[in-house]
This record gives sequence, C-alpha cells and structure tokens, in this order.
Amino acid sequence: MRTMMPGTETPLLKGLNPDQLAAVTQEGSALVLAGAGSGKTRVLTTRIAWLIQTGRVSPAGVLAVTFTNKAAKEMQTRLGAMLPINTRGLWIGTFHGLCNRLLRAHHREAGLPELFQILDQADQLAAIKRLLKSLNIDTERFPPRTVQSFINQNKDAGLRAAKVDAWDPFSRRLNEIYAEYDTQCRREGVVDFAELLLRAYELLSQNALLREHYQERFRQILVDEFQDTSQLQYAWLKLLAGPQAALFAVGDDDQSIYAFRGAHVGNMGQLMEDLGLDAPIKLTQNYRSHSNILDAANAVIAHNQGRLGKDLWTDAGQGEPLRHFKAWNDSEEARFIVEETRALQGEGVHFSAIATLYRANAQSRAIEHALFSAGIPYRVYGGLRFFERTEIKHALAYLRLIANPEDDNAFLRVVNFPARGIGARSLEQIDALARSGGTSLWQAACSGATAGGKVAAFIRLIEALRTECASLPLQEKIEVAIDRSGLLAHYRNEKEGEDRVENLGELTNAAAVFASESDDTSLAGFLGHAALEAGEHEAVAGQDAVQLMTVHAAKGLEFHTVFLSGLEEGLFPHENALNERDGLEEERRLMYVAMTRARRRLYLLHSESRMLHGQVRYGIPSRFLDEIPPALVQSLSIPRAEFAATPQPSPTTLSTQTAHQPFKVGARVTHARYGDGVVGGYQGQGADTEIRVSFPKIGDKWFILAFAKLVAR
Repeated sequence: MRTMMPGTETPLLKGLNPDQLAAVTQEGSALVLAGAGSGKTRVLTTRIAWLIQTGRVSPAGVLAVTFTNKAAKEMQTRLGAMLPINTRGLWIGTFHGLCNRLLRAHHREAGLPELFQILDQADQLAAIKRLLKSLNIDTERFPPRTVQSFINQNKDAGLRAAKVDAWDPFSRRLNEIYAEYDTQCRREGVVDFAELLLRAYELLSQNALLREHYQERFRQILVDEFQDTSQLQYAWLKLLAGPQAALFAVGDDDQSIYAFRGAHVGNMGQLMEDLGLDAPIKLTQNYRSHSNILDAANAVIAHNQGRLGKDLWTDAGQGEPLRHFKAWNDSEEARFIVEETRALQGEGVHFSAIATLYRANAQSRAIEHALFSAGIPYRVYGGLRFFERTEIKHALAYLRLIANPEDDNAFLRVVNFPARGIGARSLEQIDALARSGGTSLWQAACSGATAGGKVAAFIRLIEALRTECASLPLQEKIEVAIDRSGLLAHYRNEKEGEDRVENLGELTNAAAVFASESDDTSLAGFLGHAALEAGEHEAVAGQDAVQLMTVHAAKGLEFHTVFLSGLEEGLFPHENALNERDGLEEERRLMYVAMTRARRRLYLLHSESRMLHGQVRYGIPSRFLDEIPPALVQSLSIPRAEFAATPQPSPTTLSTQTAHQPFKVGARVTHARYGDGVVGGYQGQGADTEIRVSFPKIGDKWFILAFAKLVAR
C-alpha cells in the first residue's frame, strides 16, 4: 500500500501533479516508472530536497546515482536553488565517479596505491597493445580491440579471469591475456573504467565492517535512469542498501536501449521482487508532446511483451497528425527534409528546434550533402560529420596516394594503418632522407636506402592499387582501395566495427552520387568534392542549426520537429537485431524513444530504394509504421516533377522488365519460406531467366523465375 509521509504542506511540493507528489513523498523504497517528458528529474531533486528539509535524512545520508556527469551537475544546481546547503559535499554522481570516490577513500583496503591512475578507453587500449607486444602475441589473431572488449564485458559481468567460462582455445587464450592484463594493471597501479565498479563491488562484498559503515550512513539511495543499470551496478546498489535504507529508483522500461552496453532491463522487475513492492508509481502525464504523437508512440510500444505497462497522456491538446512520406530513394528523402525544413523556418521555427534522427551513422551522408548543398547550417550531435570520421579519412588517404603518391600527409596517415609493423624509427629514417634530398616521403621510401621489407611491401601495395584502379570507374576505384588496403578487414575484425564498415560502404555511395551529379568523374574530382564537404561549413556551437544524430544519441533530448528517416525493414528495425534474443523489442523501444523526442511535429520517412554498401537495396516499409493507427497519420506526396533532377537508381547488370517478366523492379512479393520481399531485378533470358528478391532478414536471393513461387503482395 502506498503511503505519503507527513509534511506534504511544504512549498517545495507546490506545482507537483498527484502522481509526482505521491512519488516525492513515498515512504520507504519505491520504483517510479517515469514516462518520457513526465518530469522525472524534478521528482528526483524535489524528493532529495524534501527529505533533507523535513529532517528525514541529513545531507550526508543521501547517495544519488546518475548516468552522466551533466545530469549530476544539473541535480546539484537544482538542489542548490532549493536548499541553503553546500551541494558539493553530497554524494551525487555517476556510478564510475562514486566508485572512484569510494576507492580513493579506502585505497588500502582495496589494494590500490593512494594515487592510483584511471585509464580511459584510449589509455586502456594502449596498455593492451603493450601487453600483447610483451607477450609476443599475434595481433592479427587477437586484435587489441577484441581483447579490450572481452576484458570489459567480463568485468561488467563481475567476472575475474579465474571465473570466466572459456570453452575453446581462442576464448581460453583471451582469458589468459585478461589475467595477464590484470597483473600488469596491479603492478602499474592503474585501473580502467570497468575496474572502478568491479573493485568497488569487491571492496564492499569482502569487507563486512566497511559495508556496514556505508549501509548505516546512506539511508536514502536514489537512482536515475534505472532501466540502464547493468547487473553488476544493481548488485553494488544492493550491497549499499542496508536494512534501514530506502532505495528509490526512477526509470522507464520502455526506454531501455543500451543492452549492447550491458544494460539489463530486467533489473526493474527484479527490484520490485527484491523489495517486495506491489506496483510501481507511474508518471504518465507528459509535458512535452501533443497527444497525437503520444498516442502513436503508445500504440507502437504496446506490441512489446513483458512491459510494466503505462500509457502517456497530455492535456496539451491533440496537435497535428504525424506526417508520413514515402520517397523513391534516399536522395529524394534528403531533399524532402531540406524542403520541409525551409518551410518550417518560414513558419518561424528555429533550425536548432529541428532534428533529423537515423538508426545508422552511415545514413547521415546523404542528409549532410543535401543540407550543405542547400546552404542550411547543421550540426552532427554526438558524432563526427561523415567526411570527418576516422575510417573515412583513412580511406580518403589511400585514394589520395593512388591519385598522387607525393602527398606526404596521406602517406603518414596510412603507411602503418592497418598496422604492418612499420615503426617510428623507420619513419624517422624516411623523413630524414626526404629532408636531405628535398623529396617527398614516397620518393624517399622508394629509394631503397630506407625501404626495408615492410616499407617495400607498402610501396608495392600502393603501386598495385594505382595500376588496378587506373581503368576502373570511380565507384569501383573506391571499392577496390577499401578492400585491398585492408581497411575493410581491419574494421570487420573490430568488436564494434559495424558502423565503420557501413560508413566505408557509404563512401562508395557518395562516389556514385558525385558521378551522377558532376561532369568531372575523376578520382581527383571526387577528392576535391570530399575536401569541400569536410570543410568548416558545419555550424559552430551556439549557432542556429539543424541537428543530426542517431536515435541513441537523441535520448534525453527534445525538439519542436523531428524527421525520423530510414523506416525500412532491415534498417529500422536493424537486421542485426532481428537475429538476437529480444532484439526486436529493443528496436521497438528505440522507435518509442525516437517518436517521443518530438514536441509538435513528427515526420516518418522511408525510401523504396536506398544505396547501401555501394548497391541499390529495395526496402519494405518498417513494421513500426504498420503499428501506428492510420487515423493519427497524414500521408504526404510531392509531385515527381519536383524531384526530376534526383538520380534514380537502376540495378547494374540487371535487365529491365519485359513481357516475360511478371513483376516490375521494386514490386513487393511474398515467398512461402522467406516471407515478404522486394523485386530487385532480372538477369538471363528465356528458361534461364533469374529474378533477384531482397528480403529484410536474409538480404538478396536469386531464384530461377520458373520455379520461384513468388506471389504479388
């Protein structure tokens, strides 16, 4: 039974709605299910201020955990405005920040030097590379990033090397490296981010006196974004929450989108079971969006199973219908965004109040190109512009060397990337020879005086690429360079290299678009185009500019207008997620997050065809579109003449439709085994005619037409 404490007459509580008031004044532990835009930050800070003001806890007895330093600072600022106390002394911070504070105070008990150093991700990777070199381990077989991911995943799960289950020679060797890495870190007196939490958990679990001390001290423990906690983070919180403590967790299971980082949405149900809670307190009144947007988001997320369950509502009115636009291709989709953005500006909407969200980083390239061409300022939030991304700059450097081997900057960027054993000493010798002879680094490297076996192999690689690419069309030049250089294999071997691989594929798309729009289809021409688009035309901080970002990066933000692009099966929901346990449900939560970023206007966009990895891909509209009630959506169409200049994709090597080919290219069909698909094209003649069909889950398949058993949708 829910009970409100005495003292609800304080001015601090003025303006809270009934559910917010119930949450703030809840007696004991509680799980607050806080929907998007429902005022959860206000509830958290008001509860802390109210508990302190009414004498229910001293400031020293509060522990508040957030997920970002920004959120922690905001909480401190709000509390400072509410209470006449020094908020700097409060234990408010991120999991890593609070664990660092705990370990600094008890470094001896934790087995750490007093001035232990923290390794960030880059420092940790460098430490792993040193270790692999000292152990004479082949980094081709055991890439440093793979080792880093293995170590961090096991630490996040609370597992030291001695407790890791390793079933095959590869994982056993990884585990041996993990053990050696731990030894190296202890010897050097350093800890990585994952170690902070694991060491803090071990400290409390193994030291009863220390655990009891903090359990006695922290009588009120509050956690923000509880749906994003890992199993180890929750275990650490339970250690701190003694018999007399109240654990107050705020979160939203419908916005749990970080499983790839170890977030465990099941912690919410587990907390209710552990604390004996009958039901969560639900904050469902939304102060952000109009009801059409909320009703659509509610309808989509309702398809997920096992939710704690809530429906957002607002008293702000029905608002505009959602706008659905079907584009022929991704270029048309981008041009539509530009035209609507201009119209919105004419209505008085600032650029900075407009955001375009996408599921994959590679999608930004076409949108950036359209905005740049239209002279509309933009910023890529939480990431780099397409031509500024590391993997793209590496690929462009190879292309620059192919076009001009005298390019010293390009030479230095890729001479040892991917790593080919060319060390700093060899490069110093090449540089000295170039300076003394007044030549380029390439000429110095080719002279023979410094060209050891590994340098010579690099020279042969570039010469072979120059020869092979000389007679190829622009797009094929780029495909060959990315493949033969080793970049593609390098990023495919990275644990989290999927985005980089997609971006490299998108570079070939950029070349195809450039070739279709320019009279100069040379490699030099494309490199000049790339340099211009990578120039300083992105909006500076504080400038009124359109915001571009992934849906993941958009969490916690809000905008007047949101364009949600790429709503196609295999893209959103992403094809990789469809093959994972609970992957579709997490994708649906991601869709819910995307929709609830919009305050007033929401555009839903999908393309019938899209260039992916240098090939035309015909898409089926996302299932999420079908989950939105039609009454909430207005379908838009723009006369084809307005987009006459847009290059229309046509599959290469495939013939057009004839009287003997029963389906048009782009037609939707159904196969008894593979489900719904889209016709991509034909090849062959007569009885040998084959038809290509794109299926969202498995990609392209070829069938002999006479035996295909395809049915028009």
